[in-house]
Amino acid sequence: MKSNLIKKARTQYPVIDLIKSRWSARSFDSRLITEEEINTIFEASSWAASANNEQPWIYYYSFKYDKSFSNLVQCLNESNQHWAINSSVLLVAAIRKTFEKNGKINISAEHDLGMANANLLLQAASMNIFGHIIGGFNKTKVTEILTLEDNVSPVCMIALGFLADADLLEEPYKTRELNPRERKKLNQFSFKLSV
Repeated sequence: MKSNLIKKARTQYPVIDLIKSRWSARSFDSRLITEEEINTIFEASSWAASANNEQPWIYYYSFKYDKSFSNLVQCLNESNQHWAINSSVLLVAAIRKTFEKNGKINISAEHDLGMANANLLLQAASMNIFGHIIGGFNKTKVTEILTLEDNVSPVCMIALGFLADADLLEEPYKTRELNPRERKKLNQFSFKLSV
């Protein structure tokens, strides 16, 4: 069973369909993302807002058929390897820690990468490509494999692919794939100021 209908957000207020339909899938089929599709997705990320228009994000990626793909899979925690190995593309999303213009620390770099990742995921969703941001990976191993400079830090990995049936997943991933999404109520994180 494909879980895209189960996962569609049920919102209290009207939200655009693209946001309601985006969710972090784990079940990917064998279709491959093309160079044009991945470049379209990266193009969307390039238009995210960033402090001083620094655009501190850097993406390193590998297609499933490349040797480097298995190297990236090996950087994931074992629990993430079980499902991410079926994705079409694996990305490492990293930041440049300092401003290129003056060498000062960019305290907004991770925030700005988050903005770029949001654009990336929404563009992918508009193309029926599902993305899953992964925090469970070995940063030291990624840094070594990619021979990253001291000024570059990996923040997360992202699996991208086309949706497959949840039945293809082992537990506990199958159940997670089929559970409806939930979010905090607005009054748990938004507070109107009275002064």
